[in-house]
Amino acid sequence: MSITLSDQGQDRPELQKAIEEIVESGFLGVQLRVNDERGEWVGSAGARELGRSGEPPTDGHFRIGSSTKNFIATSALMLVAEGRIGLDAPADDYLPAFGLDRRITVRMLLQHTSGIFNHTGELYEDGTFVPGIPMPYGVTGTEWVDNRFTTHRPQELVRLALSKPARFEPGADWSYSNTNYVLARLVIEKVTGRSFAEELRRLVLGPLGMTGTVAPDSSPEIPEPYSRSYYRRYRHGDAGQEETVDISRQNPSWVSAGGDMISTTRDLHTYFSALMGGKLLPAGLLAEMRTPEPKAGYGLGVFAQAAGPYGGTVFHHNGAQGGSAALMYGTPDGKKTLTAGLNCVDDADLSIAAAFQYACQRLVDEVFGGGQADPARPTD
Repeated sequence: MSITLSDQGQDRPELQKAIEEIVESGFLGVQLRVNDERGEWVGSAGARELGRSGEPPTDGHFRIGSSTKNFIATSALMLVAEGRIGLDAPADDYLPAFGLDRRITVRMLLQHTSGIFNHTGELYEDGTFVPGIPMPYGVTGTEWVDNRFTTHRPQELVRLALSKPARFEPGADWSYSNTNYVLARLVIEKVTGRSFAEELRRLVLGPLGMTGTVAPDSSPEIPEPYSRSYYRRYRHGDAGQEETVDISRQNPSWVSAGGDMISTTRDLHTYFSALMGGKLLPAGLLAEMRTPEPKAGYGLGVFAQAAGPYGGTVFHHNGAQGGSAALMYGTPDGKKTLTAGLNCVDDADLSIAAAFQYACQRLVDEVFGGGQADPARPTD
């Protein structure tokens, strides 16, 4: 058991119990940070790595998967506020080289209503799966492990997606596509003339004093301290023989801005509290971000969900990416947040998915009073 309390924090045995139950459900380790009216509570449970007894650091680094999308959306909307991006302008205005459908707007990219094929693969309503770039889940899992240090440029991912049929006409439906956020990243880079990492530092990390957050592009490194991530697969040529591979170091360029960032529970709290509290976006754009489309309850880079029987709404964008996962929840005023990092042994079958859904619901129930949490998508 590892617990750290702030000066205002109190012993919260119910939170420690919750993360210990999450470890029992299948995760290797959990680190949790809760900020609310009772102060700040930080704790961890489980193991930092397989075969050793050391617990996860209470403010260690982890890959945040699709929580990255919220940083992309916020950065794009801050550039809208600066007058450099038009939210309802055709994305083709900024990225003419791709020949995008002129009906696809920047808003549609951020809200997943563009219809563009997901470059990490598409699962259709009839159960058909069409693979894209090799990723950790599904039929390409072993290929991804073998090539996890390969660099894929964002333009390559977009061209792959555009070579496939669109899922639907622009604006006609909703479908989660990592490619939308690769394009949004490229829009940010085109209008600023800087890398997304540089622009993120200017807009968010620097002003908020966030020192533990990284937009790694193609770097496989993860800063210390961190909890290790693993992948279970069958060994080549040995049917029935499993091996567990340490995938903590991996090149995340296969998912790019769809889910490549690294952060800490402290930085995620600092960021999401500031965002929800109105410190990053003008009120009108924050309202636009938080207005959900009806099918999935997705705004512009954020999910909205009812906070259970006690009423109210919580906003979140969780993520999971190759043996690592992140939770990032907050109330509309940003005064109550839940941020967590989880590490596990992942596999092609997404065997951890049920435990992840349980973790989301268990913690939301405990912190916000009974919510129903949405699990993150496989490539988050």
